[in-house]
Amino acid sequence: MKDRLSSKECAERLKALADADRLKIVEVLRGGAKNVSQITAALSAELANVSHHLQILKREKIVETEKQGRFVVYRLHPEVFGNSRSTDECLDLGCCKLQLPK
Repeated sequence: MKDRLSSKECAERLKALADADRLKIVEVLRGGAKNVSQITAALSAELANVSHHLQILKREKIVETEKQGRFVVYRLHPEVFGNSRSTDECLDLGCCKLQLPK
């Protein structure tokens, strides 16, 4: 049977989002790109923990990075969170969409 939904990849992305701290990071990044220090401050969390969660989100292509000077800036991946900031804001994982509260 052909797996049209790419169940394995979808399950991995859902597992990455099934953590309260990672969902908080997604929420922070909805406001725009930030470096790890800015994310850490917004969450009042430990730098090492935030870095760990960001690497998981990056591995699953939920966030992407860009080097800006001496900082690495994180943003939501445009394929997952579309460029449009319409009222229908959601994470599009390919196999399913997660509606995010405003």
